[in-house]
Amino acid sequence: MKKLLALLLSCSLIFCLFGCDPIDPSSSQESSSAPAVSSSPEESSSAESLSPSSASPTGEARIAALKGPTAMGLIKLMEDSASSGSPFQFSISASADEITPKLVQGELDLAAVPANLASVLYNQTGGAIQVLMVNTLGVLYLVENGDTIHSPEDLRGKTIFASGKGATPEYALNYMLSENGIDPEKDVTIEWKSEHTECAAALASTENAIAMLPQPFVTTAQMKNEGLRVALDLTAEWEKLSSKKDSPAILITGVMVGRREFLEENRELVSEFLKEYRASVSFVQENTEEAAELIGKYDIVPAPVAKQALPHCSITYLDGGEMEERLSGYLSVLFEQNPKAVGGALPAGDFYYLP
Repeated sequence: MKKLLALLLSCSLIFCLFGCDPIDPSSSQESSSAPAVSSSPEESSSAESLSPSSASPTGEARIAALKGPTAMGLIKLMEDSASSGSPFQFSISASADEITPKLVQGELDLAAVPANLASVLYNQTGGAIQVLMVNTLGVLYLVENGDTIHSPEDLRGKTIFASGKGATPEYALNYMLSENGIDPEKDVTIEWKSEHTECAAALASTENAIAMLPQPFVTTAQMKNEGLRVALDLTAEWEKLSSKKDSPAILITGVMVGRREFLEENRELVSEFLKEYRASVSFVQENTEEAAELIGKYDIVPAPVAKQALPHCSITYLDGGEMEERLSGYLSVLFEQNPKAVGGALPAGDFYYLP
């Protein structure tokens, strides 16, 4: 089991999706931890299995979310659950590698994670993890310090600063370029950086620079430099490409997953959670200012950044058959580029939680 945990930690680091990165727009440093939104009972640290000894207290669900867009849609539910008596106990983490071992060991019941990481976890745990819903679509944008890029074809011969090599950002960019007849290795120069903040710095210091950034880094960069413009929305570009195919695939950032054992034993509680989650997403979509204040309150991103970024964070709620159709199509695109991106194989039908 120790080898499995080590492998899962590596996977979570490699495949952590751009939109779920820990985000502190006021600093270039990534925080190593985040305070719990509401306290959870102390759990055993045993890593032997998803065992009954790690089961949730009766009638409760321990839920983890990541700083960034995937936590933003939960914010109203988190606020409502802060009152005593709620069955939902939330914690916020800075990165997926903090969540993964706790989920595998049974110290968490539900977690918002990168979409491809959900598939990795399913494969590496023998199907012990299921996906309940899609909570965030694409949050990637191509931003330029100029006014020359208006279509994918305009990228030909250009240099693009980007982070996320070997993970979803690379696959998303390569797919968009390739499907538009642009060879990612020959027709453009992609200069890979280790962090989004490095891309933002290169964008600010280089004339006519182009960078691939997620929200809310885009908003943060624009607040510091009003001359920056969003040149291309990768989600919109994927939709254009999908409209030409028999099996459309949209760009997906984050999903909510759960331990199969917990989901099977707590169907009514899970149903209530999904109902309240959908309502929370609707609140965030319809009440930007109030949602931004709550997002700042829980230290996900500062409220001023959240207010400007929220309309561009692609927060959504997709479950049931639509979730399965959309997510399976997205994972198929990743699998075609690199099977390791989804854990070596496309997940079977039981990966999708269909109550």
